[in-house]
Amino acid sequence: MDKNSPPPLRQASTVILVREKNNAFEVYLLKRSNQSGFMNGLYVFPGGVVDLEDKGIKSWAPYVDLNPDEIGQELGGTAFSDEDVLSFSVAAIRETLEEAGVLIALMEGRTKTDLDHICTFRLNTDLPKSWFKTKIMEENWILSLSSLGRWSHWITPVLMKKRYDTRFFIVFMPQGQTCIPDDMETKHGVWLPPQKALEKNLELSVPLSPPTIVTLTELSVYKTLDDLRQALQTRTWGDPLAPRLVPSPNGPVILEPWDPLWASDCGVDTSDFSKKILPPGTWFSRIWCDTGVWKPVGL
Repeated sequence: MDKNSPPPLRQASTVILVREKNNAFEVYLLKRSNQSGFMNGLYVFPGGVVDLEDKGIKSWAPYVDLNPDEIGQELGGTAFSDEDVLSFSVAAIRETLEEAGVLIALMEGRTKTDLDHICTFRLNTDLPKSWFKTKIMEENWILSLSSLGRWSHWITPVLMKKRYDTRFFIVFMPQGQTCIPDDMETKHGVWLPPQKALEKNLELSVPLSPPTIVTLTELSVYKTLDDLRQALQTRTWGDPLAPRLVPSPNGPVILEPWDPLWASDCGVDTSDFSKKILPPGTWFSRIWCDTGVWKPVGL
């Protein structure tokens, strides 16, 4: 690969876990390890790259609760094959278990002991990449693809060192389960209402990644879990969101696709950005990295 060409895109999946709290709802955020090669030290939703073992619609068919036609209809899009949809859906469930200790699967006929076993097993060090597929098939678990809801499709900016083509799912927290960080890739987890999480980002206590800030701002307009459920019924992936990263001596800026300068190659004057920081929950098109903290700013 040419050293001047952008890094290759890797397929990835993210899960936004939500639960009801005080007639509203909260989302689950995980702090990435400081040693992580991507978004280190920032709070994100559980997620990661699609592995080879996540693929294979024929091999996975007996272990998911949707048939191939249903997978494409409920979770696909015009740009995705059923095989692609299956792989990033399985990856979403696997990563949620690995990082947050939550298994998105049918629980009929299962005991708490069964659940505790697989949630503890994922904490073993040096597990082979095939461990999840092997475990699911040996123990005859049925993954609940029907629990996944489409939310958004993000593509990492060209200038970043690592780039991902990521689907963001929403999942309502399964009953009887508890989120527990893996203490390897993720070091701390917290449940927060979207608006509160955005406030804590600006307070520097819960620093968020840029796509997490956009997603939480979108979610902050929904007042109840029922409102969110209703929105998901007609939600599609839509067009991929591909922000542009603009270097600056005062800190890099990310321009979202709806920003008026997104399609141009010009720079951005950041000299007065400290005066343009927006209140949490305000819609925006630019995010400025101010000494390591991403902050939405006005035009």
